[in-house]
Amino acid sequence: MDCSRQAAPPTTAEGQKLKNKVCFVRVCSCDFVDRSTNPHEKTRNPLLVIRIDGFALITHPEKILFPADGISKGELAAYYEAIAPLMLPHIRNRPITMERFHRGIDQPGFFQKDVIKGFPEWLKRVEVPKHGGTVHHPIANDVRSLLWLANQNSITVHVWPSRAPKLYYPDVCVFDLDPSKDENEVLCAVAVQLRELLDELGLPSWVKTSGSKGFHIAVPLDGKSDFGTVARFAHTVGRLMVKRDPKNLTQEFSKVDRGGRILVDTGRNGYSATFAAAYSVRAKNGAPVSAPCSWPEVEKCEVSPRTFNLRTMIERTKKVGDVWQDMLSKRRSLRRPIEKLRKLISD
Repeated sequence: MDCSRQAAPPTTAEGQKLKNKVCFVRVCSCDFVDRSTNPHEKTRNPLLVIRIDGFALITHPEKILFPADGISKGELAAYYEAIAPLMLPHIRNRPITMERFHRGIDQPGFFQKDVIKGFPEWLKRVEVPKHGGTVHHPIANDVRSLLWLANQNSITVHVWPSRAPKLYYPDVCVFDLDPSKDENEVLCAVAVQLRELLDELGLPSWVKTSGSKGFHIAVPLDGKSDFGTVARFAHTVGRLMVKRDPKNLTQEFSKVDRGGRILVDTGRNGYSATFAAAYSVRAKNGAPVSAPCSWPEVEKCEVSPRTFNLRTMIERTKKVGDVWQDMLSKRRSLRRPIEKLRKLISD
């Protein structure tokens, strides 16, 4: 990226620090603008802005989103720019729900699905039917779209399990293992149990940290089963898991009713349901990442739900690449697995 086009270089040490962070976002030719010298920009402090094709893409990059860690919006944008080549294939054409924290994660945030104004012409959206109307979800198929999301102070990219235009036919089934307490060895063992059950059904599976408390196990699908079929299948798999290990597992959603057990949450598989996309940053202290990992790492308990974060993830991917890369070419039909599951659940 050519940073020689800055209009007015920062003069303070903090400004120089901001410049360095913003320069890491190198996907485009941009202008750095010292807003304190611009009469049309009202602000008390010198701020920087990145522009693409005249559109202000990253404004206020110095804004701190993670106060405990000193992580700014600029650093969040830099992460998404760097991880984009690995992340984009997993989220392409998936409707996105933004989780926005305009005052940082120490203050309440909010979810936003509908994008109807204040967006650039190049941002792709998908019109999704809902009861009584429609919702216009953003879609991130390129780097600048990821950066636009970051500029909205949207930390986590929550995506549907289906892709446009086949919105009613998910191409992934997601299981969310949500523990009631911090027992990583038990959690890892349960994740492996779920993988073994899916193997019994003839379904390959991939795992990632949730970046919060548990693991997400994903099964790639051929996109021929509708949401109702996938949701029923996932719920029945969860029921069989609980039947086999009632001491450690439950499908009781209320924490009061879990009795310290791990929730096998299959609710990510309904129409308009979402899950944290692979490589998404979570709005937690430490900026943990929902990171794809290998089954051997889980078997050996070498990973936990928050092992990887915004500041360590890029270095990891330099060593291991996209651990989920093969998943995109291993899509399976649910027809035979459903038949096998019926027999297993009735035994």
